[in-house]
Order: sequence, then structure tokens, then C-alpha cells
Amino acid sequence: MYSRLSIVMFPILLVVLIGAGMWGYLEHQEKNAILIKAENQYQRAFHDLSFHVDSLHTELGNTLALNTASQDSYKKGLINVWRITSEAQNEINQLPLTLLPFNKTEEFLANMSNFSYRAALRDLGKQPLNEQEMQTLNALYQHANEISTDLRGMQSKVLANNLRWMDVETALATQKEPLDNAIIDGFQTVDKKVADYADVKWSPSVMSTYQAYDAKMLTGNDVSAEDVRQKAAKFLNIADSSAVKVVENGAGTEFESYSVTAPKDNIPDGTQMDYSHKGGELLWYSAARDVPDKKLDIRGARDAAAEFLDTHGYPNMTAVSYDEYNNVANITFASRMNDVINFIDKVAVKIAMDNGDVTGLQATDYVYNHKERQLNSPKLSAEEARKVLNSQMQVDHQSLALIRNDLQEEVLCHEFTGRINGGVYRIYINAETGVEEKVEHLRKEEQVASQV
Repeated sequence: MYSRLSIVMFPILLVVLIGAGMWGYLEHQEKNAILIKAENQYQRAFHDLSFHVDSLHTELGNTLALNTASQDSYKKGLINVWRITSEAQNEINQLPLTLLPFNKTEEFLANMSNFSYRAALRDLGKQPLNEQEMQTLNALYQHANEISTDLRGMQSKVLANNLRWMDVETALATQKEPLDNAIIDGFQTVDKKVADYADVKWSPSVMSTYQAYDAKMLTGNDVSAEDVRQKAAKFLNIADSSAVKVVENGAGTEFESYSVTAPKDNIPDGTQMDYSHKGGELLWYSAARDVPDKKLDIRGARDAAAEFLDTHGYPNMTAVSYDEYNNVANITFASRMNDVINFIDKVAVKIAMDNGDVTGLQATDYVYNHKERQLNSPKLSAEEARKVLNSQMQVDHQSLALIRNDLQEEVLCHEFTGRINGGVYRIYINAETGVEEKVEHLRKEEQVASQV
């Protein structure tokens, strides 16, 4: 009996073992393929970064070699510097450096990009580069050469010793000290050098573009954790505030805030919120959940969001953008000042389209930017601004709007919504200079939303 059973079971077990072995082999092969692909992407990004920093040094040198009277050539050179710097920034973002202190180099490249972009936008014939800007350009040329030399040295080590970026990622993730890795050592050396570049004098306008939100932009007194607990309980309509948990973040820094969790639908931390330490302002709120079906249309979702904002202290808001995903509407509102739509004071509201519940609020822009503003009357009338538009554009709507342009300046614009070349666009014309500040292509959902 046992012999007959073994005769039957042996082939079955053999097949199972072979199948398990094949499955393990294929899993191993698939894992190796993924690792090889990731390694190849890292290597490509690193070598492209080295190439673009070298090109950056060359382009800065070419620009400095130009006759200062040839302002059009200067503009072309500065545009190329901005373009190459943007490429280098993109390649840094593709490398596994999130756990490695490399922020000084990234900030340096960001400021270089902004410096060249701002300078290239100017009418250099009327406002040529001044002496300090020329000194900055010379300093950038010297430092680009230093960074390029260090990167080429790292590149040679990588190629000569077959160094792997996957080892970098593993070393950074495990955080074992010391981090003995030639690539990591190389990037740390570069970042330390960049931090000591005291001869680069960035203007305040360059630095302001990259200024993060901090407490100095807020008004009001500092609040305690208990104050925030009571605010959150009131916002959530929770009678027992002891169910609300509050944790302080970044104590003693300009990024102080409070994180809040509260139970919802039997989930202890189903609701999450952040409040500012100064003023106790709600920065964001999330009570995300699955939304199995859709019963509301765009108008219904917008009305539910508008009612929520009115109830919670965001008056005079108008819907300006609409998106929808997985039966959740994401609607952006901007404040309205008399006849001007203020796109700088924005809040985004998420609406569950099965019953109109608010499942999210992002109010950081509103909290840090909302203030009383005295706006000058537009120098250009709507009719004068319309003449700047393409003559083929069929305008459906016009209004005044306050926006931030590409230089992060607040500018009053005439906003035109209209149709051209089969698409619907919003175009913002500077109400003082007549310059086209921004162009936005509206998706189908936004076109519908703008009509309700």
C-alpha cells in the first residue's frame, strides 16, 4: 500500500518541487531585471548630470567672453544657462539622494537658474547687467568649473571601480555610520564646498523665489496644544475633545506646527489635520475614504464645497479649477476682492461625490498669503488688453485677476477665457504693461465647471 502511494506521490512532489524552483528562479530573474533597470537609470542620470554641469561651465564662459555691448547675445547665453541648469536639477532629482545632505548644491543650482532666468527676461538694452551681477556671473563660472571637476573625478571612480548606485541607496537607507562609499563621499564633498561659496552675492529678488513658508509670514499669538485640541474638536464637531490627539512638530524652529489625529468611522486616526503654531490656523485636513459610486454632478460638488467654506470661515470664495478622480472632486477656490479674483489666496476642497462629504482641505496658500491688499486701478482697460490676444481667439469671459507670475511677483491681470485652435484657454494679460503673463489650457472638466 505504502509503495503504491509513494509511486503516486513521488511524481506529484517532483512536479511541485520543479514548479517551486521555476517560480523562485523567475522571481529572482524579475527582481534582477528591476534592479538592473534602476541601476541603469541612476547611472544615466549621474553621467548626464556630469555632462550638463560641464556644459554649464562652458556656457557661462561663452557668455562672459561676449562683448558687453552685444546684449542680445547675452540674453541668448543666459537663457542657455537657465536651460542647462534646469536639466541638471532634473537629473539630481532622479538620483537616490533624498537621505543625503545635498541641499546646498540644489539651492545653489536653483538660485543660478533663477538668476539667469530673471536677467534674461529683462530688456538688457535698457537695463544691462550691473557690476555686482557681472561679479556674480564670474563667480558662477569659477564654481561651475570646480563642481564639474569634482563630478568628473567621481565619474572616473565609478567607471574604474564598477561602483553601483544600488549600493548607495542601500547605504543611505540603513544609515550605518560611517557611510563608507566613494559616491556618497564625493557628493558630501561637493555640498560642503558649495556651502562655502561666500563670493556669490544673490540679490533679494533671486532668494525670495525659494523662500519657504515660515512663521514670520503669519500674524497672531502662539497657541498651545490644548488650544489646538479645542479648535480641532470644534471644527470636527466632536463633543469629547479628549479623543483628539495633538503632537507638536519642529519646536523652536520657524516651521513649528501641530499635527492632529481624531477618530472617524471607528478608525482611531481616521481624521488628520495640521495647525500652525502661530495663530493656530488650520493648514490642511484629511478624512479620506473610499467613494464607491457617484451621485453628485459638478454643480452639486461645487455647492457642497462652497457651503463648507462659508461655514468654516472662508468668505467670498469662487471656484476656479476642478478635477475629479475615483469619484472624488478636487475643487480649487480663490478669494474675491470686489471685482478681482485673487488666485494667490487659494484653498482646495475634496468632495466625496456619493453624498457630498468633505474629505479634504488644503489651505496652506490661503493661511500664509491672505491679507488686506490695496490694488491700483488697471492702467489698461479690458478692451486695450484684448488687443494683445491672438486675433483668432474667441473670448467667452473676461475678469480682473491677481496672480503670481513666473518671477513670483504679484501682478494684476485681465483674465480672458476663450477658444482657439480647438481648445479652451485662460490667458492673463498684465493690466499695467500688457505683457502675457500666463497661458493655461483648460481640460474638459474645467470647461464644464467654469460654466456652472
